Amino acid sequence: MKSATAVHSGGVRDGRKPSKFADSARAQRSSSHSPQVALLLETSTEYGRGLLRGVLRYSRLHGPWFLHVAPGHLEQALPNGRAGKLDGIIARIRSRKVERRVHSLQLPCVVSSLGEWRPRLSLARVGEIRTDSASIARMVAAHLLEAGFRRFAFCGFVGCHWSTRRERAFAEATQERGFECSAHRITLASWMQRPNWMKTWQHEQPPMVRWLKSLRRPVGLMACNDVCGREVLQACVTAGLKVPDEVAVVGVDDDEMICDLSSPPLSSVALDLERAGYEAALLLDRLMKGQVSRGEVWVRPTHVVSRLSSDAIAHEDPVVARALQLVRDRANQNLAVSDVYEEVGVSRRTLERRFMRAINRTVLSEILRRRLDRAKRLLLETDMPCYAVADEAGFGSLNTFNRAFGRWEGTTAQTFREVSRPAIAAVKPEPHRARGLRSQS
Repeated sequence: MKSATAVHSGGVRDGRKPSKFADSARAQRSSSHSPQVALLLETSTEYGRGLLRGVLRYSRLHGPWFLHVAPGHLEQALPNGRAGKLDGIIARIRSRKVERRVHSLQLPCVVSSLGEWRPRLSLARVGEIRTDSASIARMVAAHLLEAGFRRFAFCGFVGCHWSTRRERAFAEATQERGFECSAHRITLASWMQRPNWMKTWQHEQPPMVRWLKSLRRPVGLMACNDVCGREVLQACVTAGLKVPDEVAVVGVDDDEMICDLSSPPLSSVALDLERAGYEAALLLDRLMKGQVSRGEVWVRPTHVVSRLSSDAIAHEDPVVARALQLVRDRANQNLAVSDVYEEVGVSRRTLERRFMRAINRTVLSEILRRRLDRAKRLLLETDMPCYAVADEAGFGSLNTFNRAFGRWEGTTAQTFREVSRPAIAAVKPEPHRARGLRSQS
């Protein structure tokens, strides 16, 4: 079995000193037992790393815990020789062997998505981490529908419960709008972790290429995750299909390394993994203390991180397509409705009529939607103050931004940021120089 690394998470990390509050809390716990927790979570995927970051944050704030983790792929192992000292486990159980081992220990544990594909472990204290695959699929469908796609496809894995759930929900979301959805499934979900994966992919790619060529285009395609999405993009190259003009592709997990290494860069659904990891650790803490015997933690989507693989306008009406492209490219530059109809060369009445027929929105509504999408992404992915977000998104003032955000989202921008984004603070951007806006305006 793989050896695990034990991490005491209560000390100084990365050169940063603990806060006085943390010092005080740690001093009060110094004489108490520090839980030993095994983390059977892969470090090779963003899904596993995101959960690990959340667990580590909880341990730093409420520990210290001794964390045992074995870097690697999906097939994880319990720490060798330490099973008798463990107090709890957080795991993604991917094999019957690991399942039997975890079950035999009869320790409090939180497991990922186990109940979605087989009966729950018969333990006295057990919790689940579940992924909201239906919401993920609906978010991708909305993203592609808003881009004007009327033909859809899904690529996933055979015999993989979460992939099947996403496929079903994506098909339902598109069919509700009157559109069909074609599907293709890769035989082996974990083929990238196999030693002979190149040989496996050589077997899997030709059927995928034939399927992609058979699709009516342009088509909006959802891949069940980023690994699958990257292989779809490679198959598009082999098939001679243009991305995103002929095939627009969106994955899931927002694994930046995989997405940015794809050609073109892969759009993907970001998940609140760090929050889920934090809540999983909280649940395990309560299970270990005997405060609860059951519980659930949900991994939910936050937004689509749009990259070049889905950056397309697919409306069949050329006037609407040109107008939408203009709105997409210049919505954050104080674009007015008059700029749009003058640029496309039709009257305002004609443009509004064709807009309503094509996307059931006015031109002004589309401009505001684009600005708000930009603003929400900045709120989720940066620590920009709200006045700077308003400036970057193309609103004329902070007051205008606040009114629009409240009317469309039903909450304030600050509340949206606090509730929606992961528990770990977002990466701070370069210092922002607002174009004439003040925080009080």
